[in-house]
Amino acid sequence: MPKLVVCTILALSTLAIYWPVTGHQFISYDDREYVTDNDHVQAGLTSKSLYWSFTTPHAANWHPLTWLSHILDVHLHGTDAGGHHLTSLLLHVANTVLLLCVLCRMTGARWSSSFVAALFALHPLHVESVAWVAERKDVLSTFFWMLTLLAYVRYVERPAVNRYLPVVLFLALGLMSKPMLVTLPFVLLLLDYWPLKRFRPGQPGGTRLVLEKVPLFALSTASAVVTNLVQRAGGTVEPLSVHPISFRIANALVSYVAYLRKMLWPGDLAVFYPFPRAIPWWHVAGALLLLASISLVAIRAARRNPYLVVGWLWYLGTLVPVIGLVQVGAQAMADRYTYVPLIGIFIIIAWGAPDLLARWRHAEKGLAVAAIALLSLLAAATLLQVRHWARTHTLFEHALRVTEDNYVAHYNLGIDLLERNETTEAIRHLAEAVRIQPRFAEAHNNLGNSLEQLGRRAEAIDHYSRALRANPSMATAHYNLGLALAKQGKAPEAIHHLSEALRTRPGYAEAHNNLAIVLADQGRTDEAIDHLAEALRIDPEYARAHFNLGVVLADQGRLDEAIRHYSEALRIDPDDLEARRRLDRALAMRETEL
Repeated sequence: MPKLVVCTILALSTLAIYWPVTGHQFISYDDREYVTDNDHVQAGLTSKSLYWSFTTPHAANWHPLTWLSHILDVHLHGTDAGGHHLTSLLLHVANTVLLLCVLCRMTGARWSSSFVAALFALHPLHVESVAWVAERKDVLSTFFWMLTLLAYVRYVERPAVNRYLPVVLFLALGLMSKPMLVTLPFVLLLLDYWPLKRFRPGQPGGTRLVLEKVPLFALSTASAVVTNLVQRAGGTVEPLSVHPISFRIANALVSYVAYLRKMLWPGDLAVFYPFPRAIPWWHVAGALLLLASISLVAIRAARRNPYLVVGWLWYLGTLVPVIGLVQVGAQAMADRYTYVPLIGIFIIIAWGAPDLLARWRHAEKGLAVAAIALLSLLAAATLLQVRHWARTHTLFEHALRVTEDNYVAHYNLGIDLLERNETTEAIRHLAEAVRIQPRFAEAHNNLGNSLEQLGRRAEAIDHYSRALRANPSMATAHYNLGLALAKQGKAPEAIHHLSEALRTRPGYAEAHNNLAIVLADQGRTDEAIDHLAEALRIDPEYARAHFNLGVVLADQGRLDEAIRHYSEALRIDPDDLEARRRLDRALAMRETEL
């Protein structure tokens, strides 16, 4: 069967299995930070958004091409989630086809290469990378990973500077999409061993191949340094006091094995896997023994079956940046981290199965039937997994079914229920989140908001206070606590917390507005006017700030200015009856004065 036909079948099959994502919604988990609540992304393609993409450490990462892809999606599709999902799906299809082309070109083994590409396309562990808009960085960076491999094979076929430069360029673009590509130069050295056969152990030439990749190692090192600095500045790198190095090593060993188990039996996949409270020693010992045994077998068989050691080291090595030795985030592991690493295991399967059954006379037909059956099962499992990603509610309900003590799932379900005005049920999930993780500041803060909605102010204040004990610089918790205290008539405390909200987030327009209200009630009118003016400088379309400034100015007898701000409030919100009443009164008073 011609390669073009195989590529077409793979592309159409992948599109068919994943097509439901084009009808999915954004989810509350990270999609807001990356797209829906990100003003820079929502602005679309402008000179300012381009500049922001290359200079921002937002989301504790430096990945300008990922930001540009989201900005371009907004420019093309607006807030239609289907368009954003379609872009990720098309990148996954492109990655699948490129993987097939790269393997075919390196090995000449069309069917083994096709099987690897099919496993990559249809395995349920890869759903997270494709169906989650915020994980665009996975599929985009892998697109450049594949182009780097393709350019490298072309360079190996006829080495020349003009053929080496695209290798450097595509790696740089990949690192600007997601820094996980730092391991790619090491993978190129593995490919030099097999299937490119550029060196053999004990023979000369190895040093030359390492030196050849110095520019690539330099790019990876620079990316690693920048990423570490940005993530530490963003507060996403957990200190050793939270998870000691011994615990991280134990979790890493167990995770390596857990990923293999999920590859073989992907029946309990979740968007978030919380750290276990403890890892039994025998889990760690068993994982270490299994990994060491497989490594020993792969090394001993390297001369006869080089794909074993290459595939195994591909798997082990490409997971190193995300295996948790440097802990970023609160997850013990994540399905998305397998997007590239499992290619190594797929290579072992695709080349190992024919070798294992080489003496069986029906091997070719048997392998074909087994491959079709396996891919059909994986496609069905992937289709089911895709459905869980349809919306926030279905995603996190599924996570609660397949994991234990998942405080992130409870939290996100609670937020989703709050947005649907199901406050009582939201409180149940948020309360469970803080029971499991007592120092979960965001959950305490939103639980406080939920209780405040039900008029349970004392409980709300307690949770705002707990949020601040967990995170003293949390601006929204200071703001919410300040509002609650103001409603209790505790003006000094309210002023303190609203001021703290502004200290930690100077551009917080709502805090300026509400601090001004409390100050005005205390007779500190000039300070109130300054804060309202600042709120309007930050957000000129802030209707309530216009209204409140009008009130304060009217009380000072500055009717012309008050009328102007009442009019602005009504222009922005024509249904504001109180602003209409105040405007009419101010106009009448001015007429009386005249």
